[in-house]
Amino acid sequence: MNYRVRYFLFFLTDSFNALLAVFLGYWLFDPSFTSIPSLTVTLLLLIVSYQVLASVLNLSTRIWSVALVVDLLPVGFAVNLSILVTIFSHLLIMGHVDFRKLFIIWLIFHFTVGSSRLFIRIFHELKAFKPHGRVNRVLVVGAGEGATMLIRNIKRKQTHQYNVVAIVDDNPNKQHLSLFGVEVCGTTEEIPQIVMKKDIDIIILAIPSLSKVQLKRIYELCKKTKAKVKTMPKMEDIITGKVAIHEMKEVMNQELLGREEVKLDMEAISNKLRNKKILVTGAGGSIGSEICRQVARYGPKQLILLGHGEYSIYTIHLELMESYCMGNIEFIPIIADIQDRERIFEVVGTYQPDVIYHAAAHKHVPLMECNPKEAVKNNIFGTKNIAEAAHYYKVPKFVMISTDKAVRPTNVMGASKRIAEMIIQNLAKKSDTNFAAVRFGNVLGSRGSVVPRFRAQIESGGPVKVTHPEMTRYFMTIPEASKLVIQAGTLSKGGEVFVLDMGEQIKIVDLAKNLIRLSGYSEEEIGIEFSGIRPGEKMYEELLNPEEIQEELIYPKIHIGKAHCIDEDRLMNLLSELEMLNDHKELKQRLIDIANGIGWDSTAIRL
Repeated sequence: MNYRVRYFLFFLTDSFNALLAVFLGYWLFDPSFTSIPSLTVTLLLLIVSYQVLASVLNLSTRIWSVALVVDLLPVGFAVNLSILVTIFSHLLIMGHVDFRKLFIIWLIFHFTVGSSRLFIRIFHELKAFKPHGRVNRVLVVGAGEGATMLIRNIKRKQTHQYNVVAIVDDNPNKQHLSLFGVEVCGTTEEIPQIVMKKDIDIIILAIPSLSKVQLKRIYELCKKTKAKVKTMPKMEDIITGKVAIHEMKEVMNQELLGREEVKLDMEAISNKLRNKKILVTGAGGSIGSEICRQVARYGPKQLILLGHGEYSIYTIHLELMESYCMGNIEFIPIIADIQDRERIFEVVGTYQPDVIYHAAAHKHVPLMECNPKEAVKNNIFGTKNIAEAAHYYKVPKFVMISTDKAVRPTNVMGASKRIAEMIIQNLAKKSDTNFAAVRFGNVLGSRGSVVPRFRAQIESGGPVKVTHPEMTRYFMTIPEASKLVIQAGTLSKGGEVFVLDMGEQIKIVDLAKNLIRLSGYSEEEIGIEFSGIRPGEKMYEELLNPEEIQEELIYPKIHIGKAHCIDEDRLMNLLSELEMLNDHKELKQRLIDIANGIGWDSTAIRL
């Protein structure tokens, strides 16, 4: 209904309410209605004064079907003021006031005007509260503002297939109270029992303020049930319209860590990035693209997106162009292969960047075991190309992304990254460029990582395939890793290897179990199979050799260490040796030996 119709209907309704209030007020004290003139004056004064106030306060334009209690306050204000106006006008016109009648009129008018609005809201709520079709029985964790918004919205969505039947909250003062007719049945510790008793299908976490540690504790309780686990969207996403409040999220990767994400002081590095020219290699990859997003927030002059994959560079370039269309950042997409030395020197020479973040690399362990030559060409000589270009053109900062697999490497990928670190360390000794490397563990959600693979296996009905029941890994999120890389660029003095304190290692099998349970299945339904350790894989990872570790943190959550490095002449001879080896088995062994310091004294080229 349009504004004019709404205004007319509310005008008629409120005028009738005024008529009813005045009629009843006079009838109670004068059933024979002997004072008709006084009644008429009172009625006219009340209607006119109230309608004027209602127009000024826009009472007819409010959407009463979704109104809150506070929305009734202007109505009460209009009623009270209109009664006062009637009283004073009565005194001026009639010379006297019957306060008993006007008090009754005030009470009745208050009730009728307020109840007419409240009826609209109640009618709407009762209509929406009726579930339609097959619904999932829901347990909501939390009875605060988040849960209030969530439950109200769920009940209004007539086509939505949720029916909230229980709430849990750890606040003792909320126990056995109800929210929209749903009882707070207990605390979070009682989740398993309540799920069984109430036949719950879905558990929804509605406490946005919970820390990751608290969330982890609740997840552990949810794992004991067969219910699916979802979380309500962030308030800022709801407010900005990115999602609707009833659109539940699946369990996020960072929530599987069981710890808080590392919070780095990004403001402290804004001066290092603002109005500067930044080059990111591997800009279309998981880490490279996130580095681009983080860097773009600080308003660089140019952001050069270099990558070998056409579609991935197109995707991140389009995303950044759309996200920062109102800014003054120049986004430059470059299709180039870091193995092409001439092209890389051309790009660096043309754009003269202030900072290079080198994220381009082959990272998949089993694939590099099958293709060691490609690991050498891309991870070692590709790094050498971009690093030497940075040195030649005196780029102020160069940060290389490394890996925990570079520590005492047992595989081709880790060995190639360790040798790439050595190239960086040697250049740092003689260059005007400030070189640094950053090591971190596995990245949750990155392409080729274990979590997306587990999710796909769960969606296909299982089983989830884990290499070994005792295998452990360090994990971090993509934003965490990217922030660390950027932070390292501001901390480096030359030749350092920065390492994030990522807490305890996580068992891969526990990660798989968490994903299965939080996806709403039991281990028996999906199943877990152990496929055995693949070639080149370790049972556990390290971030620094014991002799490299420095106890003192250079920055909260960041360690620094100077890993041992072969001198430049010997390294160049060994690289020439690697370039000439064609036998895969021999190349793999030589790579691992060099990375672990075996045979550094031998500079003879094996033919």
